Amino acid sequence: MAGSFIAILCATLGTFLVLRRFSLIGDGLAHVTFGGVAVGLFLNVYPIYAAVPVAMISSLGILKLVEKARVYGDAAIGIVSSLGIACGILLASVSGGFNIDLFSYLFGNILAISNAEVISSIFLSLILMSVIWYYYHELLSITFDEESARASGIKTKTINGILVLLTSLTVVLAMRVVGIMLISSLLILPPVTALQIARGFKMTIVIASVSGVLSIILGIFFSLVFDLPSGATIVILNFLLFVCSFVYGRLLVK
Repeated sequence: MAGSFIAILCATLGTFLVLRRFSLIGDGLAHVTFGGVAVGLFLNVYPIYAAVPVAMISSLGILKLVEKARVYGDAAIGIVSSLGIACGILLASVSGGFNIDLFSYLFGNILAISNAEVISSIFLSLILMSVIWYYYHELLSITFDEESARASGIKTKTINGILVLLTSLTVVLAMRVVGIMLISSLLILPPVTALQIARGFKMTIVIASVSGVLSIILGIFFSLVFDLPSGATIVILNFLLFVCSFVYGRLLVK
């Protein structure tokens, strides 16, 4: 259940990010989140409590680098993500190396999520989805033409800030499903899958959400039946769905 809600959230948010060519921010923030988890384990506090502020501050840092330091988006993501993962490795080394807890966050295990985590994940996913739909028209405007959106009176800096903050919180939520190392797949593959066959923005979100949920359900099923790691199985199924949509999309063109 929690995985399905997170998949819909990632697919919706990922559609905006992919169309803005800003999809790698998910991967960058995942690396930063690794640093946040390491901080939590080092301080002996619940890792997510440390990962949330670290990811949020880092997302705003990426945005400020792009706006103020004349650094392109991918370079800003690279700067912040490399710093985050370096800090994570350093703290993990100081605290005694990579333990089981850290590996569970790195590679994910949706089957090991507690009931409390399921409830909190669903609740937070609904809140984040509500924020996305509240700002839907503003997000849509800056996705396709930021200059025109600014000229029409939309506070683009504020909306960009909301977008990256939503992404940071989504990354933290998703890391228990597929793991820090594979989070970007949930943000990128379902939207890219949908873009091969969808006609229209809303239809893209719908197909991306269906693709994401399907990969979660089938991933859990195959991981249980064949004793496979759930995170990796979900990602591979996402990729296979992309391949199928790509082939189908080419056939439609012909």
